[in-house]
Amino acid sequence: YDFNAKANYKINDNNRIYLSSYVGDDVFRFSNSDNTFSAKIPWGNRTVTARWNHLFNSKLFMNVTAVYNRYDFEFSGAQTNFNVSLKSGIRDWNLKTDFDYYTNGHSFKGGIASTYHTFQPSTFSGTNDSANLTPVNPIMKYALENSAYILDDFDVKPWWRINAGLRVSNFMHLGPYTRYDKANGINVDSTNYESGKLVKNYGGLEPRLNMRFTLGKTSSIKTSVTRSNQYIHLVTNNGSTLPTDLWVPSTLLVQPQRSWQYSAGYFKNWLDNSVESSVEVYYKDMHNQLEYRESYTPNNNNDPEYEFVQGKGWAYGAEFFVNKVRGRWTGWVGYTLSWTKRNFENLNDGKTYFAKFDRRHDISITNTYDLTKKWTLSQVFIFSSGNRVTLPTDLLSLDNTLIAQYDILNNQQLPPYHRMDIGAVYTPKPNSTKRYKSSWTFSVYNVYNRFNPYIIFLDPQGTTNGSGVKLSLTQISIFPIIPSVTWNFKF
Repeated sequence: YDFNAKANYKINDNNRIYLSSYVGDDVFRFSNSDNTFSAKIPWGNRTVTARWNHLFNSKLFMNVTAVYNRYDFEFSGAQTNFNVSLKSGIRDWNLKTDFDYYTNGHSFKGGIASTYHTFQPSTFSGTNDSANLTPVNPIMKYALENSAYILDDFDVKPWWRINAGLRVSNFMHLGPYTRYDKANGINVDSTNYESGKLVKNYGGLEPRLNMRFTLGKTSSIKTSVTRSNQYIHLVTNNGSTLPTDLWVPSTLLVQPQRSWQYSAGYFKNWLDNSVESSVEVYYKDMHNQLEYRESYTPNNNNDPEYEFVQGKGWAYGAEFFVNKVRGRWTGWVGYTLSWTKRNFENLNDGKTYFAKFDRRHDISITNTYDLTKKWTLSQVFIFSSGNRVTLPTDLLSLDNTLIAQYDILNNQQLPPYHRMDIGAVYTPKPNSTKRYKSSWTFSVYNVYNRFNPYIIFLDPQGTTNGSGVKLSLTQISIFPIIPSVTWNFKF
């Protein structure tokens, strides 16, 4: 379910108050026919936002925003005699102030922001036959993130426009925190940091420059370069397609990710500006990328940050876009050709490999047609190459236990994801001037009932004695063809 609520109050001509909230939860459950594999994955978000908008004069206005966010994730799974449970979450308190100022052909924006983060990277528990993996106290991480920025949008010449900005960011890992000194994986000493005490401080400058060169009335060239620092990381397990990715902060041991991104594109309008088109290329150079170490398995003894390794990555490709914006028939076609690679000294024998989210092809096609004043038809088609995953190349039997053997990281690619949705909107009184209005939406999701992969796992069947084990690669799919009817109204 999802719940949204918004309200605004006009104090006077120069002051408004805006309130909004969102609550959403999803739960995935699965169990195969012989109950040898099951999974339950609930996750959800909550957020509340309050914003004050103040107009100083016709050239300057300000927004002051307070935000509370909460994200919770849990995974419970079982296969034969092994059960595992994993929990994680994030809590954020954010306060920011933004200014907009217009003068003499310049459009300035600037502001400051501060966010207090509380992370629960993972709490692990499980059972394996008669052994119980009892969860220890949740490992919590605390951080304060601050930033300030300023940017200017202006014309150097009638044919040359610049958008230039500079952001300075700071991320402080705070206590309570315990640092362990290890020898051969065993804790030999520790250092305790009290609540609120600074553990590690990171920061940096983040410049950006966008330029547009107008070639005529209907075409232009755009270029950009951006420097980014990322202090919160999504860590993914390459050895599983299960959605068990975790969000973790930069800490004493985990450095922030840093990147430079470059792009250039040609933009052209056709048929009296009713059709827009573009071709754009990009390259992104990334450092301090985060992955689990080789042979990592979840456990309740170690803080997850001791299981991470950091390396570098690259992403590059080209994007093609055509958009018809006027007429009874409108729609667009977008295609992206891309590569995403990683290189870690301590992974894959130091050899470069494709990242989990390397997707060679990504296609989107949308169409909207105004059949009459009351009826509007629509269609959406999506196609993307499958994610990459590390699957065993061999299985060895040792003391009646199967041991997986691997060659390289992300050695297999999942089947591609694609589907088509269609819909129709019926508005009984499209020209009504009354405050009350309503419409009906009829839609079919995944109209040709494509079984897209959500989870893929190896299912061993038989005994581990001799050659009695047979492996099957099992795919779990969700969301088949789903028709729906929606009534929308406003007043």
